[in-house]
Amino acid sequence: MLVAAVPSPSGAASLLVNAVVAGDWKPLVSVPLVLEYEAVLTRPEHLAVSGFTREEAVGLVKAFCRMGEPIHIPHLLRPRLRDPDDEFVLETAFHGKADLIVTFNIRDFRLSAESLGIEAITPREAVERMGRR
Repeated sequence: MLVAAVPSPSGAASLLVNAVVAGDWKPLVSVPLVLEYEAVLTRPEHLAVSGFTREEAVGLVKAFCRMGEPIHIPHLLRPRLRDPDDEFVLETAFHGKADLIVTFNIRDFRLSAESLGIEAITPREAVERMGRR
């Protein structure tokens, strides 16, 4: 969600990040997940789209971490997903006892997440649910 919010400041993912900043949502964060966010957001193509410097991108990840709930990953669940880099999201959600995973990658997450008792929804669905609260 954090990665998707950067290039689209008016999109659903950005609205969710704003909800995190406002304290309405608390993301779960783990060391592997944070390292993945940092690695992706500091890639040259992401820096070009965002207009961030490397230091600004790292600062964004650190700010997101401060707003999140730290989750320890005592054991891995792998392999469950097609993309090994997505495993960090699933493991953080599982060990953090999350109700849902918000992702644009529904196709890859839905079955694996549901098998662990976690619902996978799109950012748009999450924003719609926020509007109903």
